Amino acid sequence: MNSAEISLSADEARRLALRAQGLLGAPDRRAGVRGMLRQLGAVQLDTISVLARSHELVPYARLGAVGRQAVESAYWSDGHSFEYWSHAACILPVEEWPHFAFRRRERRARGHRWHVLEDKDRACALVRDRLKADGPLTTTELGGGKNGGEWFDWSETKIAVEWLLDTGEVVCTERRGWKRVYDLAERAIPDDLLHDDIDDHECVRRLVAQAGAAMGVATRADLADYHRLKGEQVEAVLPGTGLVPVSVEGWGKPAWADPAALASAPRGRHRTTLLSPFDSLVWDRPRTQRMFDFTHRLEAYVPKPKRIHGYFAMPLLAGGKLLGRVDPGRENSALVARQVSLAGRKAVAPMAKALWEAASWVGCDEVRVGRCDDAELREALVKALTEGPSGPAG
Repeated sequence: MNSAEISLSADEARRLALRAQGLLGAPDRRAGVRGMLRQLGAVQLDTISVLARSHELVPYARLGAVGRQAVESAYWSDGHSFEYWSHAACILPVEEWPHFAFRRRERRARGHRWHVLEDKDRACALVRDRLKADGPLTTTELGGGKNGGEWFDWSETKIAVEWLLDTGEVVCTERRGWKRVYDLAERAIPDDLLHDDIDDHECVRRLVAQAGAAMGVATRADLADYHRLKGEQVEAVLPGTGLVPVSVEGWGKPAWADPAALASAPRGRHRTTLLSPFDSLVWDRPRTQRMFDFTHRLEAYVPKPKRIHGYFAMPLLAGGKLLGRVDPGRENSALVARQVSLAGRKAVAPMAKALWEAASWVGCDEVRVGRCDDAELREALVKALTEGPSGPAG
């Protein structure tokens, strides 16, 4: 069959995507969090912490109740990863360091990002000297991040170290108390990866190929969004990525699939879990709508009276579909489902299962339900939850 003639049903495309994202089939527990990071290629970071921070929720969704400290250790120890600008601020496998040379060059050519230093050479030299002498440091340890004004009123030290991060002289090697820990790239990145020898075309080609493998099947816009590339950049490299042109029922736009994903039908058990709003399965809102017929929007920055689903609404994944969402919170030893939306009775048991699993993971021994717009579904959910984590809902 000519590759251009390959057509996929909407269901086949969805299952390919779920498997590529590690949410269909047996999880690779031996590879663990690091294996998951390599598979996804990027895990988004965010300041919000409800049940846990988003980068913890991503492996939880795929691997189950991995200890939170084990997650942090897997990400940040032994030089396996670094933080840089991908889809947003993301944890990235260290092997991807060369692939972002194009972005580092772009930042250097521009000369600044948000702030302009009066004496950039002096400020950057001071940061380099401190890091060289004292090893990995936070902004506070370097001298402080703010001038005392608004949150974006950065000190010269903060501007300088972030500029060196943008351009590749400095690396964020971990988060400590949610503060970036900076180190010199020459010390933090393995010698065989510490180079910007790859030209822009090859950098983008590799990132698009990686995004295609991580998504299974994707449109050009999907591929661009994964690492926040431009559509024309994706278009220019697509012929060299190895991705296969396909058509997907109902998508209305050309798509490309990872040939490895097409080699075998996706089978296995679907995860039933709550997803972070920043999970790479759902971080692209148009793709989520197209693939799951599910409108997803983070409302943390929406004024409370205007929120529809809550501050940190987490989609419920069950049976390979998005069947609802919950805005969770914690009150002492109780997980509180402050607001719940369910796609009918079929979503009740999976939501109860997901809530109890999440409660157990974060050390809660009680689950309570707050608001649910459908009174009958709320009653059914409360009843399912009373069965406990080992009842019919599980």
